Amino acid sequence: ETDKNYGPFSERMDRAAIIFNGMTGLNITGREMFKAMVALKFSRESYNHKRDNLLDAVAYIQGLENHINESK
Repeated sequence: ETDKNYGPFSERMDRAAIIFNGMTGLNITGREMFKAMVALKFSRESYNHKRDNLLDAVAYIQGLENHINESK
């Protein structure tokens, strides 16, 4: 069912890795993990639009903002 809605798992992960690498330059930290999850949601969205993809992406972006603010 997930593959039908979002494409094959390996393609989703490859697409997310490309987006993630472009966003972060690698070196995973807590901050980058949020960015990777946003990339995953955009990867799913690129295969098939679902409102939940965009809502989840916004939630991860807000989580990143909270994480950054808590680190200060």
